[in-house]
Amino acid sequence: MNRDSPGAELSLTTATADEGGLAHQYRRFVLRRVCCLVALALATVLALLADIASGPSMLGLADVLHGLLNPQAVDAATRVIIEDIRLPYALMAVVVGACLGLAGAEMQTVLNNPLASPFTLGVGAAATLGASLVIVFNVSLFGLAAHVLLPLSAFVFAAAASLLILMLSRTLGASVHSVVLFGIALLFGINAVVGLIQFVADAESLQQIVFWTMGSLARATTDKVAIVTLILALCLPFSLRNAWAMTLLRSGEDQARSLGIRVERLRLVVLMRVSLLTAAAMAFVGEIGFIGLVAPHIARLLLGEDHRFLLPGSALAGAVLLSLSSICSKLLVPGVVLPVGIVTALVGIPLFMALIIGRSRRAIL
Repeated sequence: MNRDSPGAELSLTTATADEGGLAHQYRRFVLRRVCCLVALALATVLALLADIASGPSMLGLADVLHGLLNPQAVDAATRVIIEDIRLPYALMAVVVGACLGLAGAEMQTVLNNPLASPFTLGVGAAATLGASLVIVFNVSLFGLAAHVLLPLSAFVFAAAASLLILMLSRTLGASVHSVVLFGIALLFGINAVVGLIQFVADAESLQQIVFWTMGSLARATTDKVAIVTLILALCLPFSLRNAWAMTLLRSGEDQARSLGIRVERLRLVVLMRVSLLTAAAMAFVGEIGFIGLVAPHIARLLLGEDHRFLLPGSALAGAVLLSLSSICSKLLVPGVVLPVGIVTALVGIPLFMALIIGRSRRAIL
C-alpha cells in the first residue's frame, strides 16, 4: 500500500492512537499503585505515632509529636517514656513487621504457593531451635558473645530449613502441595525438638525460650532496632532488583526460563534472603506469626502481582499490621502488655480466613 494513500494515513493514525491509549493506561496503572504505596506509608506513620501514644501513661498525639520534634520542651518523665521506652518499642514493631512482610511475599513467589511464609513452612521454628540451643547449652564459638551468637545461630538454622525446602522443590520435583506438607512436617518436627530442649532446660533458660515462642517487643532497644533496620535496608534493594524476574516467575517457571531467568539461582538467593530477614526479625522479639502470611495477601489485593510495587507494599503492610497488633497488645487487658505474638495470632486467623473467603467468592463470580 502507498504510504501517501488515505488508507495508509488512517492505519498510522490508528496505531498512534492505540499506542497513546496504552501509554495512558500504563501511566494510570503506575499512578494508582504509587498512590496505594503512599497511603500505606502514611498508615505506617500514623500507626507508629498511635503506638507511641498508647500505654498506661496515656499521651495524646500532640504530646507525642511535641516530644519527638522538641524533646527539650517536655518534662523529663515524658521524655523518658517517649524516647527510652515507647519509641524503640514502636520502631521495632515497624521494622520487624516490614521484614516479615517482605520475607513472606518473596517466599510465596519463589515457591508459587499462597500459603508459604517463614512460619508455616518451618523457617521460623528452625530459627527458634537455633536460638534455643544457644540459650540452653550456653554455646560459645570463636569467642563470640551470646548476644551475637544467638541471632547468628538463628540465621544458620533458618537457612538450613530454607535449603531443605529448596532441595525438595528442586531435586525431588515435588508439587506445591507436597512442599506445603513437607514444611508442616518440618514445623512439627522442629517444635518437638524445641519441646525436648525445654524439658531439659533450667528455669532461667526455659523463661528465655518461652519469651521467644510467644514473641514480645518488650526488650526492644535503640541498638537492636538499628540492627534490624540495617538488615532490612540491605535486603530491600536486592529484593527490588529482582522484582521483574519475580514478576515473570509468577507466570510460570517455563516461561521465566524462556525469557532468560535462572530460576534455580533466583530461588536459592531469595530463600537465603528470606532466612536473613526472618532471623533478623526473630532475633530480638521471638516468634511472631501470621504477619509474613497475611501482609503479602493484603498488598496483593491492593497492588496486584507487579513486584516493583508488591514487595515494598508487603513490607509496609507488615509494618502496619504489627504496629496495630502492638497497640492492641497494650489495650486489650488494662494495665497489662500482652506478648505481641499472641495478638498477631488472634488477629491474623480471622483476617486470613476473611481473605480466603473473599478470594473464593471472587473465583466463583
